[in-house]
Amino acid sequence: MVFEIRIKGQVQGVGFRPFIYRLAIENKVNGWVNNTNEGVLVEVSLPVNQIESFCEKIKQEAPKLAKITNISFEEIERKPVFEKGFHIIKSERNTKTNVLLSPDFAICPTCRKEIHTQNDRRFLYAFTTCTYCGPRYSITQKLPYDRELTSMEAFCMCADCQKEYDNVENRRYFSQTNSCKKCGVQLSFFDKHRALLTNESDEVLKLSVEALKEGKILAIKGIGGYLLMCDANNEQTIAILRQRKHRPTKPFAVMYPSLKLLEEEISLKEQEKEALANETASIVLLNAPDSTLATTGLLGVMLPYTPLFELIAQTFAKPIIATSGNLSHSPIVYQDDNALAELLEIADCIIQNNRAIVVPQDDSVLRFSPIYNQKIVLRRSRGLAPTFIQASLALKNNVLAMGAMLKSTFAITHENNVYISQYLGDLTDFDTQENYRHTLKHLSEVISFEPSTILIDKHKMYPSSEMGKAMAQKQKLNLVEIQHHQAHFAAVLAENDLFGSKEPILGIIWDGTGWGEDGQIWGGEFFEYQDDLGLERVAHFDYFSNLMGDKMAREPRLSALAITHEVEDVQEFIRRKFSETEWNLYQKFLSQNSNINTSSVGRILDGLASLLGILDKSTYEGEAAMYLEAKAREFFDKNSAEITSYNLVCNAENKINLNPMIKQIFEDIQKNVSIEKIAAKIHFSLIKLIQGIANRLKIKRLAFSGGVWQNAVLVDLAFQHLDDFELFFHKQLSPNDECISFGQLAFYSFLKTP
Repeated sequence: MVFEIRIKGQVQGVGFRPFIYRLAIENKVNGWVNNTNEGVLVEVSLPVNQIESFCEKIKQEAPKLAKITNISFEEIERKPVFEKGFHIIKSERNTKTNVLLSPDFAICPTCRKEIHTQNDRRFLYAFTTCTYCGPRYSITQKLPYDRELTSMEAFCMCADCQKEYDNVENRRYFSQTNSCKKCGVQLSFFDKHRALLTNESDEVLKLSVEALKEGKILAIKGIGGYLLMCDANNEQTIAILRQRKHRPTKPFAVMYPSLKLLEEEISLKEQEKEALANETASIVLLNAPDSTLATTGLLGVMLPYTPLFELIAQTFAKPIIATSGNLSHSPIVYQDDNALAELLEIADCIIQNNRAIVVPQDDSVLRFSPIYNQKIVLRRSRGLAPTFIQASLALKNNVLAMGAMLKSTFAITHENNVYISQYLGDLTDFDTQENYRHTLKHLSEVISFEPSTILIDKHKMYPSSEMGKAMAQKQKLNLVEIQHHQAHFAAVLAENDLFGSKEPILGIIWDGTGWGEDGQIWGGEFFEYQDDLGLERVAHFDYFSNLMGDKMAREPRLSALAITHEVEDVQEFIRRKFSETEWNLYQKFLSQNSNINTSSVGRILDGLASLLGILDKSTYEGEAAMYLEAKAREFFDKNSAEITSYNLVCNAENKINLNPMIKQIFEDIQKNVSIEKIAAKIHFSLIKLIQGIANRLKIKRLAFSGGVWQNAVLVDLAFQHLDDFELFFHKQLSPNDECISFGQLAFYSFLKTP
């Protein structure tokens, strides 16, 4: 009997065809396998009673990097193409595309060993890859995933590489990125004056390490763009980097040469080790209170994830600062000409290579809560994007969701697949908007996507909303507006497969800002969801003035002024944070009834951080709240005894009045209670508030989303003190605004829409 087997999911660029070939040979099955625009297609000649077991073997023994979403087979009424043997044949291409894109993979242990082995032909080759590692998404121009449809098309394999590529016993069998020093990617070293010093690879590696030792700043081209790198122990160089990059206080990520060296300096948990060393190789935020680089007690750490970084880091043998190659608030630089034009304002030299990056990506970032080890994704990008796999999810097709403004992403549903772009940054910056457009155009072309519906945030001034509206008008498409926090709630519901729940679910959606349905700025919201009843806002923090608009997010003292406006004694206490002119101006604004107000927990935490004297002016988003969390973490690390909560309750009007808590906090300040203890009590009070509202509404299932839930202390307190409830957090996505685009898709698919 002849059968066709169709396999869908993340099955290209992960060694799937060689795997099928070997499986068929082992089982003495005749036929062929190829890549198609819909996944992997297999033809086999088998007795009817063996086809199911063969498909089961495919599922059970698939390559580690593969993610199968569907496998099906059907009998075909014709003779087999091959009567004997099994073959990998040329990929089939058509206009229909239904395949998940593979992300970029970190260097595997075998390739890492090869580049350090002197008698190996890939010794010191900085672009060593195999079927199980190397760039994928960042070099893909079209589908299916074949060499000539990637930026590797420029490199013709030498005889030795071709021999590996054709050898079924070799792990580089059908490896589309296969290359070596003879035929592969070439390094170049440019000095501060844009002069090419050498393009001899070994010499480039030598000059790079020498430059690090001399205290220079290097811009090095990686998988998704350029990284700025320097000696992490050289305080003077780091100070220069901060000045040139316009990043005065925000922590830098640090690349350690090895896990062994990292463990000598910082204690690691098993989950953190695995996240650092797996195929994603994300940046992981570690608890590092003794590190001079950890301004909030946390240090972002990564291991070398490309052969080039591995060779430089191992030779330098010390930690290296590794931060995105850009000016603050701008997208990562990934094109060589732009690197020479822009990055030499920051870097002292540039290390380029002649393999083009098709689509840029920052490094992914995550952390684990200190007690319960809950994974919290902070940035979903290299190694994770753009594919989102959740087998039970069924969203409406041909929909484009434009996402939010800060931490922007877009999301696409196409042929029953979901694609969520990598983190794209703050769309207030024009260059970021251009990068957003480029990434959307690239992904749409790769998967042959054309939307029929566009979803946007209700905040019409978001650049993403403006772009979506313009696209819908130009192409005469259906346009739907979805409220920001409802999208947050829908995202966490969909991630946890909670749509259709007959039990009510309470959504605790806390963040910095989002345009509310009543024209106010929301951010401290409680929603209830139940199937057939939809989604309803059931409580929120009482409104306070959204003082000076966006300036408020940059100056926590303004949040402090706004949340204490009705507490006279506290107002006098914080008056010293302002000049007389500022004070009179802001009092005038506060007295106007026409102000836009907010319920934002993000701004509340900012204001409380300022009230406690922690920070009055931020240099990056969320800085004040991070310091407040750090103070709370310090207290909980040293004190096991339970603490009391402040008076924070929801009144009969379903509003949470801050004034009683602020008065109690001020009393603690006057009693010289430690800042650490007050910060801990603030965090604990928020959890007790959730408990009280959930009990009053008699809801036992709680779901959390919004940027505030990046706070690991809050997450741990939720697990510790809400143990009578069933808790749901994000799994693959960040709770911050990166999940908004996916939430828009979920809301549109499962809830009532306008």
